[in-house]
Amino acid sequence: MRVIHTAIPDLLIIEPKVFGDDRGFFFESFNRRRFAELTGRDVDFVQDNHSRSAQNVLRGLHYQIQHPQGKLVRVVQGAVLDVAVDIRKNSPTFGRHVALELSAENKLMFWIPEGFAHGFVVLTETAEFLYKTTDYWFPEHERSLRWDDPALAIDWKLQAAPALSGKDAQGKSLVEAELFA
Repeated sequence: MRVIHTAIPDLLIIEPKVFGDDRGFFFESFNRRRFAELTGRDVDFVQDNHSRSAQNVLRGLHYQIQHPQGKLVRVVQGAVLDVAVDIRKNSPTFGRHVALELSAENKLMFWIPEGFAHGFVVLTETAEFLYKTTDYWFPEHERSLRWDDPALAIDWKLQAAPALSGKDAQGKSLVEAELFA
């Protein structure tokens, strides 16, 4: 397992060591000790989530204003464009984002610590998305940042209008949203 640094220092891509042959493959998707060595964070994941979405479904950009969640995300079927936006007002990278393709094929994982809004759009016919969180889901604290906010300038690589939930269609712009200090 190795870390690939991004343009935002707290956002890390984790590339597992994959052992494969004509029978298939094996890799360790999480090891707490190794994760701490690579990231400098000894996290306690408390919840695992699994979603399946159709092509062009866009989920996000989500965060919890209280009980913020760190997330370790990956794709086990299909491919997504995964995006994390720095919403920490005092951060030197405030308002910037990192976008990368996660797929069953590349097996990359993305570490998104607390203080970031997170979302993804499905690039293939379907995609199954797994993620671990460092805190529980509290719907009363969940917020949604507007996916198409011009201030964020995210290229979602869309071929058509995305399919959104009602909540995501009502997301707030960066200037209107509740943010982290």
